[in-house]
Amino acid sequence: MDRKLDPSRDDLPLMANTSHILVKHYALDLEVDFESQVMEGTIVLFFAPDDPENRFRKKDSSTEETCQSESSEACTARMPEPCHVPGTSTRTFSSKTGYNDFAMCGKGEKDTSGKDGNHDNWEQASGISSSKYCCDTGNHGSEDFVLVLDCCDLSVLKVEEVDVAAVPGIEKFTRSPKLTVVSELRNQIVHELVTLPADRWREQLDYFACCSQAPGCGELLFDTDTWSLQIRKRGAQTATDFPHAVRIWYRTKPQGRSVTWTSDQSGRPCVYTMGSPINNRALFPCQEPPVAMSTWQATVRAAASFVVLMSGENSAKPTQLQEGCSSWHYYVTMPMPASTFTIAVGSWTEVKAETCSSNDLAAERRGFSPSDADFGCVGVCCHMEYPCRFQNASATTQEIIPHRVFAPVCLQGACQGTLLPLVPPCLSAAYSVLRTHPFSRLDVLVVPANFPSLGMASPHIIFLSQSMLTGRSHLCGTRLCHEIAHAWFGLAIGARDWTEEWLSEGFATHLEDVFWAKAQQLAPHEAREQQELRACLRWRRLQDEVRSSPEEMQVLRPNKEKTGCVSDSGSSVIKHGLNPEKVFMQVHYLKGYFLLRFLARRLGDDTYLSFLRKFVLTFHGQLILSQDFLQMLLENIPEEKRLELSVESIFRDWLESSGIPQPLQTERQAGAECGLARQVGVEVEKWSRVNRRPRKRKRRGTEEVFEKLLPDQLVLLLEHLLEQKTLNPRTLQRLERTYHLPQQDAEVRHRWCELIVKHKYTKAYKTVERFLQEDQAMGIYLYGELMVSEDARQQQLARRCFELTKEQMDRCSAQVVAEMLF
Repeated sequence: MDRKLDPSRDDLPLMANTSHILVKHYALDLEVDFESQVMEGTIVLFFAPDDPENRFRKKDSSTEETCQSESSEACTARMPEPCHVPGTSTRTFSSKTGYNDFAMCGKGEKDTSGKDGNHDNWEQASGISSSKYCCDTGNHGSEDFVLVLDCCDLSVLKVEEVDVAAVPGIEKFTRSPKLTVVSELRNQIVHELVTLPADRWREQLDYFACCSQAPGCGELLFDTDTWSLQIRKRGAQTATDFPHAVRIWYRTKPQGRSVTWTSDQSGRPCVYTMGSPINNRALFPCQEPPVAMSTWQATVRAAASFVVLMSGENSAKPTQLQEGCSSWHYYVTMPMPASTFTIAVGSWTEVKAETCSSNDLAAERRGFSPSDADFGCVGVCCHMEYPCRFQNASATTQEIIPHRVFAPVCLQGACQGTLLPLVPPCLSAAYSVLRTHPFSRLDVLVVPANFPSLGMASPHIIFLSQSMLTGRSHLCGTRLCHEIAHAWFGLAIGARDWTEEWLSEGFATHLEDVFWAKAQQLAPHEAREQQELRACLRWRRLQDEVRSSPEEMQVLRPNKEKTGCVSDSGSSVIKHGLNPEKVFMQVHYLKGYFLLRFLARRLGDDTYLSFLRKFVLTFHGQLILSQDFLQMLLENIPEEKRLELSVESIFRDWLESSGIPQPLQTERQAGAECGLARQVGVEVEKWSRVNRRPRKRKRRGTEEVFEKLLPDQLVLLLEHLLEQKTLNPRTLQRLERTYHLPQQDAEVRHRWCELIVKHKYTKAYKTVERFLQEDQAMGIYLYGELMVSEDARQQQLARRCFELTKEQMDRCSAQVVAEMLF
């Protein structure tokens, strides 16, 4: 049974009324202040009233909720132009520099708003209760239309209509000379601007920038509550009448959940978006539902010592402003959900190779500045119009896109040795499997230690945990491949219902193995062996997850037949979206991976990957549901291989049930162990014999000789040894020395720490402490193990580490750990 919505604990509400009006473009203009830990400035939203007949069709009129899905509108070929960076914002910057180079340029005014930080003008101006309008967001009778945006943890200071008609040269967008109502003229200008064809994207960006600097022409009434910002204009009774360009003056809050203010590994202050469960609504007011796909441009100012990285098609360079401040400008022309916007501001250092081969340079130069002649109709796209790389003849042959690596200065050497050399082969491998890279460039940033995940992909930028830099290249390479895979699955092709996370994470997990095998240039039999070993490890993890997690959180399609359904206004609820435990669960990764592996084996790996390329060509730039993928796949499976497979049977067995899917259970029971796993089994037996031997020294001839193991084999070995009832200190010491465990990658060290805790190996407690502080994304489970042991010294260790890290720790992580400790 569904639990009652408790926004602070469980389900995540998406409040925006996207069925009535859609944001088409965001223009952000922000200043970053590290002294007060706020970002302050404006955001201008350019709207278009939604036209359900063009974008949706009704699925089920018999229910209270209305299912909406994309229509199969006619596909048209486009010929976009190559990218050029538009001019920097012309807004005059006059604020004073802060107390040192860590301070932001221009601190702004003190927050004089109410206790909750919201400057509401609704009831003051209207003299009536705002709740009346919160419920009435459509066109009902004589009520004013209410724009609802997703918003929390923000201080909204002012909302105003933008006088776009005041922009010089804008008259070219006024096609109806008969229009005499000024508000209608402004709306027509915005309508013409947001519907410009893709080959005029550069002109469109320039006019968006000019319009975002245009003067205001009247304040709008607004109100805020826990999860939303509601805006209305007196007399505007429909979305069509509502202003199509709105400027919001606001500031973030230090405790806002969309960004993390912290220090990097060099002790320098930084701020970044960390993939919060609430997404970006505490960074800027927006429409969070995935269906609200928009473009954006952003100008961000910070002290000159900082580097601003962002989701953007251009590799921005700083523009020096007065008083030691710099301005950075980024833009995106591919419509994306607002949740994919990412920013990171810090004292990042670009990591460069000591030597650069001519082949690497040649591969990158192929995609920098193609001429207009390079653009032509390579295929036919079915997404909304934008300058698509799949239509760019040069982009379709670009094996390695331009890329940069950034990190705190203290990690520069580690990145040069481990991360930087991996980026080109991993990009090349991804291209060899899926072809055209959906995005024109890539930045990779090693984020602070409190980052709650191993990696996160956004348009044009990937965040990686520092845990990826230790040990050999295996863990870093596989995680990099995972995040690169999200460029296709998760970003270029997104889930229309966020509860179907497997459409992103399942694909990335399955493809990381394929990419990594090609990046290593493994022979086919070696690739199969390594992939079978990883399947073995994931099978063990899935069994653990199913045993230890609530059944309702093991379902990949929890809304079942209502998946993709929203209310009449477009609002919806993401089940378990705020549950802190969900952040650490991997069920949607693992079950999604095993489903795709099952389907690939049924179809044949080569045929499956060929189909995947076809699927990408068909659905890039669009949002999908599970059935979109499954229906197209089944149509490509020959009848003799399909057997009893159907969309319905896959829903039943894999997506809509908890626990282990029956087809997977059958496969694992019948399957033979791979060679690499059998080799680990032999080594486990050796260690068992060593552990059983008496303390006195044996003759040299009876000493065990241990084989060299791959990192994944080491993980499996340690997992098997964790199943041993006891391991004596001599065995643990020899184990540590034989495999140099403290120098291995984070996955291996995590299992080693588990062994230390289980067997109370006090000599290595410093290893556990270091792991909990430096590998925070992976250390949550260890806190639980330390507390469950009921050993006073181990519990003291856990509490001491938490005290050292809790102030910097990610909020969800800190909440889960605190519940374990106290």
